[in-house]
Amino acid sequence: MNPATATGSISLLTQLSRVVYRRATQDVIGMTLKQLIALDHLRDNTSCLQQGLGQMLMLDPNNCVLLLNDLDERGYVERRRDPADRRRHIVEITADGRAALDEAERKLETLEEQVLGTLDAGERAQLHGLLSKALEGTDE
Repeated sequence: MNPATATGSISLLTQLSRVVYRRATQDVIGMTLKQLIALDHLRDNTSCLQQGLGQMLMLDPNNCVLLLNDLDERGYVERRRDPADRRRHIVEITADGRAALDEAERKLETLEEQVLGTLDAGERAQLHGLLSKALEGTDE
């Protein structure tokens, strides 16, 4: 692949990401994108260590605590001490968190329709496959 083409693709991905980020506000989807990603991770992983969640979200420990405090205040997550190591916290999604995540994902589908509306179903599936493939093997 020509380096100029690779840079062009990264530029386009960045621009598209900015469009989504600007449109996927708390007013539109009911939570921030970081909250949605955190809840999605917790739904897929039943529970996880707070430190691991922060690393997955690329948040420093203080910002992770702030995010989890907000999710906890909304009743979307529960934190408890790890019985194996009382210094660590285990984070789990609650039933209310699952319901809020389901609603946010429905709203995000509408946003996706707006952002990717010029692509047909096959093109969207291809885009999803290519993006998934590109993410394979990354540390994220």
